[in-house]
Amino acid sequence: MPQMAPINWLILFIFFFLMYYLTMNLLYFNFIKNIKIKMLKKKMIKNYNKFI
Repeated sequence: MPQMAPINWLILFIFFFLMYYLTMNLLYFNFIKNIKIKMLKKKMIKNYNKFI
């Protein structure tokens, strides 16, 4: 069974690292950040009504 060259391992590592990075970024910006923004908007509306 032939061994893989080190450059192949490097390319695979970089590829999987980039895929992981992109998926985590998409999950964060699509779900967690949107939920936080919605929560902040609700809090701001409540505070705004208190000042009136």
